Amino acid sequence: MTDVIVAGGGLAGLVAARNLAADGLDVTVFEERETVGGRVRTEHRDGFRLDRGFQVLFTAYPAVQDELDLDALDLRAFRPGAILAKPGERSTLADPLRDPTALLPSLLNRDVTIGDKLRTLRLRFAMSRKPIADILAADYESIDAALVDLGFSERFRDRFAAPFYGGITLDRSLSTSRLVFEYTFKMLSTGKIVVPSAGMQAIPEQLAEFAHDAGVTIETGRSVDSLTQTGDGVACVVEGETVSADGAVVATDPKAAEDLTDCQIPTDGAGCVTQYFSLPEAQALGTDGRLVLNTVDDRPNQIAPLSAVAPEYAPDGEQLLSATFLGTPEESDEELAEKVRETLASWYPTRNFAGLELLETHWIPFAQFEQPPGFTEGLPDVDAPDGPVYLAGEFTEWSSIQGAMESGQRVARVAGRELS
Repeated sequence: MTDVIVAGGGLAGLVAARNLAADGLDVTVFEERETVGGRVRTEHRDGFRLDRGFQVLFTAYPAVQDELDLDALDLRAFRPGAILAKPGERSTLADPLRDPTALLPSLLNRDVTIGDKLRTLRLRFAMSRKPIADILAADYESIDAALVDLGFSERFRDRFAAPFYGGITLDRSLSTSRLVFEYTFKMLSTGKIVVPSAGMQAIPEQLAEFAHDAGVTIETGRSVDSLTQTGDGVACVVEGETVSADGAVVATDPKAAEDLTDCQIPTDGAGCVTQYFSLPEAQALGTDGRLVLNTVDDRPNQIAPLSAVAPEYAPDGEQLLSATFLGTPEESDEELAEKVRETLASWYPTRNFAGLELLETHWIPFAQFEQPPGFTEGLPDVDAPDGPVYLAGEFTEWSSIQGAMESGQRVARVAGRELS
C-alpha cells in the first residue's frame, strides 16, 4: 500500500508528487498517456519540433524559479516586445529598458501614442513594486476596464493589447480578469519569455526526473478510472486493478477531475488552433526573434518565428513558424493555412510565400478555462473533495504554467501535513 496516489502526470501532478516525496511519503503517479506532461508536450517530425499549440515559459514565474533548473533546460528567449503588423506596414514596439536597441523604433512607432508609451513605462515600475498578493486580489474588473482606468488610449488597446493579451488569454475582447493582466505584466517586466531548445516537453520531463530522484514511482500508460474512499484511505481502480493508498491527489484535466471527485470544477473554456509552417531559411521574415501581432483581426492572431528564437526547432535550411487562431474556426486546415499565406503576403508585399508549407494543425478546443472578473471566487480549494483526496491543477489557481505548478506546491503542503 502506497502513501499517496497521484492521478495525472502533468505539471501540477509532477510538482505535487516531487514535493510529497521530499516530505518522506511514498508516492506513485499514474498517467494515462505514454509520456508525462499533460498538455505540455512536443512532437518531433522530420527535424522540426512542434509543441502542442503555441506555448512559452515565463522565467519570472515564482513556481518556475522554485521547481525548475532553468540552466539545464537550455532556454531560448524571445526578444522583448512585438512587431505590430497590418497590410503593407510593420512596426516594432518594445520596452527600451529591456532592449535598448529597440528605443528608436519604439519611439517612432505610430501605432500607439507617446502618452501610451509613457504610461507603459509607469505601469512597468508600478508592477515591479506591487506584491503578488495584491495582484491576486485584483480580480474585480476586466483587462479592458483596467487599461481604461490607467489612461491607455483606444488605439493602444486595439492595436497592441488586444492581439498581445489575446494571445495570452485567448480573448481579444480583453474581457479576462485584470488579475491575469497584472500578473503576466509583472512577469514580463522582470523575466523573459522562453522555450527550451528541446521543446516545451523538456519541462515536464525535467519535473519527472526530479520526482523520480525524490523517490516517486511514475507509471505511464495507466489511468485512474475511479476513486473511492475507504475506512482508512482511498481505493483507486487503475486499468481494472484496485490500488489502495492513504490519500490521493487528482491532477487530471478538469472534466476527469470533476468525474473522479464530484467537485465543481471549471470546465468551460477557450480554445485555439495553432498551425505550423516551414519556410526556406533564405526567406527569413526579419522579426529579430519577436512575436508578430495582427493589429487588424485574429486571422491569425499572431505568428511566432520559432526557429528564429530557437534554431533547434527546425532542420538546417528551414525555418519554423507558428500561426494561432483564437476560438474554433469553421474552416478546414488548408483553408486556415491559405488565410495565413494571404495575411503574410499582405504584411510583406514584396515577399513570395509560395514556399510556405503547412506541417501540422493542432486543434485545441480547451486550452484554458474562462477567467472573467471574479472568477477566483468560484475556484475549488485543493482540499475541496471529502476525505484524504486533494485537487492539483491550474483550475485551483489561474490558467497558466504558474497556476498549475503553484497548485502542485500548495496541495503538497496541505496533503503532506495531513498524511505525514
